[in-house]
Amino acid sequence: MQGGCSVTAVNSSGVYSSISLVACAAATVLTLSACGSDADTASTTTPSVAEAASSSVTETATVAAGGCPTAAPAEVGTPERTLPGASGSVAVSGSTDATAPYIKVNAPFTVTDTQVHTLQAGDGPVVADTATVSVCYMGVNGRDGTVFDSSYDQGVPVEFPLDGVVPGFKKAIAGQTVGSTVAVAMTSADGYPDGQPGAGILPGDTLIFAIKILDASS
Repeated sequence: MQGGCSVTAVNSSGVYSSISLVACAAATVLTLSACGSDADTASTTTPSVAEAASSSVTETATVAAGGCPTAAPAEVGTPERTLPGASGSVAVSGSTDATAPYIKVNAPFTVTDTQVHTLQAGDGPVVADTATVSVCYMGVNGRDGTVFDSSYDQGVPVEFPLDGVVPGFKKAIAGQTVGSTVAVAMTSADGYPDGQPGAGILPGDTLIFAIKILDASS
């Protein structure tokens, strides 16, 4: 394993665990989006997420002002939303001012169509589909409930153009209002159909994101 990042995850048994990631925070979403649909993504000749991040993240993303709460959420009695799947289910609550999102997977969780759910509507402007956004987010793999990427670990939001991310991430954010918290369960086709071994994503994996939209600009 490369890198020194760790994130606090809620796995399928509800236990928090610290796991090392090959890629830190923004690196996975921003750099994997560019190659998620390539047939040779899983090839051993493809740069790792960490290697790709070192060359492309600085060009496509900057750390936005403000912060993402790093404290793990408490076990919740009633989540804001339960997402049913073709198999399994996911209980999710968005982040608060003090804690990261809560995502608990009854694995394996899969969906046949990408689901987008507004957990809390913001009172800001509507996000255009070509906007550059600043967000805090956590990504969880539906196959086993592990967190594969989280800006909450580092405590800093990330900024990127919606035209530069995987389709499911764009579907989750475009049309929402700034200030909203959103949950999305995306099909493999809207995420990484060929997988991303460096992030532990296999072909066919359904991915779940909890996202807080902090800002957007055209």
